[in-house]
Amino acid sequence: MKRILVTWMVVLTAWVNVAAAAGKPNVVFIAIDDQNDWVGALGGHPLAKTPHLDRLAARGTVFLNAHCQAPLCNPSRTSLLLSLRPTTTGIYGLAPWFRTLPEWKDRVALPQHFKAHGYRTLTAGKIYHGGAGGPKQREQEFDVWGTPGGVGVKPEKKLIPPAPMGNHPLMDWGVFPHQDEDKGDYHVASFAVEQIQAARKDEPFFLAAGFFLPHVPCYVTQKWYDLFPDDDSVLPVIREDDRDDTPRFSWYLHWNLPEPRLKWVREANQWRNLVRSYLASTSFVDAQIGRIMKALDEKGLTENTIVVVWGDHGWHLGEKGITGKNTLWDDGTRVPLIFAGPGIATGERCEQPAELLDIYPTLSDLCGLTPRNDLEGISLLPQLKDAEAPRERPAITSHNQGNHGIRSTRWRYIRYADGTEELYDHQSDPNEWTNLAGRAEYASVVAEHRQWLPKIDLPPAPRSASRVLTYDRSTDEAIWEGKTVRRSDPIPQ
Repeated sequence: MKRILVTWMVVLTAWVNVAAAAGKPNVVFIAIDDQNDWVGALGGHPLAKTPHLDRLAARGTVFLNAHCQAPLCNPSRTSLLLSLRPTTTGIYGLAPWFRTLPEWKDRVALPQHFKAHGYRTLTAGKIYHGGAGGPKQREQEFDVWGTPGGVGVKPEKKLIPPAPMGNHPLMDWGVFPHQDEDKGDYHVASFAVEQIQAARKDEPFFLAAGFFLPHVPCYVTQKWYDLFPDDDSVLPVIREDDRDDTPRFSWYLHWNLPEPRLKWVREANQWRNLVRSYLASTSFVDAQIGRIMKALDEKGLTENTIVVVWGDHGWHLGEKGITGKNTLWDDGTRVPLIFAGPGIATGERCEQPAELLDIYPTLSDLCGLTPRNDLEGISLLPQLKDAEAPRERPAITSHNQGNHGIRSTRWRYIRYADGTEELYDHQSDPNEWTNLAGRAEYASVVAEHRQWLPKIDLPPAPRSASRVLTYDRSTDEAIWEGKTVRRSDPIPQ
């Protein structure tokens, strides 16, 4: 009898949740891996071709000063999905997954919050980093799991020559004979389209689609590659002496990685190829997002669906002498963040700083879910109604304990674990070429931004691995990937 009563209580609770959700907007939640600001609406690259994202931005609000909380996949996605900073969880590397840590094992993640309010939750591609554990755990995260996405078909052998820091299997890019339909991201979009087509009008859905590209390997078909000229006009503008006024500690954040330095991509005649492949990959993903938007239109769901598009962190393609992520400059932290749908102003461009961990409370507010008081993000609802509405704090990015970037409307301030600093004035120096931190006339600006350094700044969580950096002030030694780095060590090239 007791078991029957419990079963009926579960059924009744589910029915109440579904009934309460009736009439609420759907959510399409789109992630793009390693996508920097090379999107038309953001103006990050003059040749970027992203018509579908640009159209989405035009019917909603685009945040021009949005930043990740960590310049690396796992900590960034953990922060977004939990609305907690990496400095709060101690998750800085590609491991561990947060559910393996006792204090976060039962934490209600963003899709679970929607599920608890009667939403049907569906996912395909990369949303959580590295999946979500076994089948039982996956059931707790989303109701329906589609294709894992990923690279898709690969060439028989790598397209680029071996790089000096190792022949990592993901470190590759370029064109080889294959079809768009062979790519993992095409199947992610197909899953999303199928779920939209099959959606019931009396059951709102939270549909997450995680695209792999432009993450390396940036394999593209010829038609996307040919959108961009085979000349140096595609290359980002750089300064050869750009690292001369940055602290040595800035190198420690990306001390020895598979992503090659600018020096190598130049010498190997791969710089232009990499940039074209990255831009082409971005355009391909844009087309997949266009397929999802078309499905919403055809189903008649556009007017009742909130769409949010975000990138998990930025990416360097030669700027500051490197390629890849793991930096606290704008190239490493600035990401696309676009909202469109009911309750959101159209055609707006917000220059106020925004953070990815703000997405959780924002979507909760937009959909009328029960507010949570344990989130570190702040709802962007005021800016979605009025792009000029002020924000009470800057955007904060952290990469391992003690290393933080503070981005306000005008300034970028960086403080490293050894106490060295950088300051850039985006009003006069949008490329962050001139470090002003040591100049007396900017001392008050530095002091103003220092107050936003995280008050909680935990060391790496147990079992942390991959791109983990620690620093011992007493010996002035850094530990990168388990190896000691001293001031006298030559910077890897």
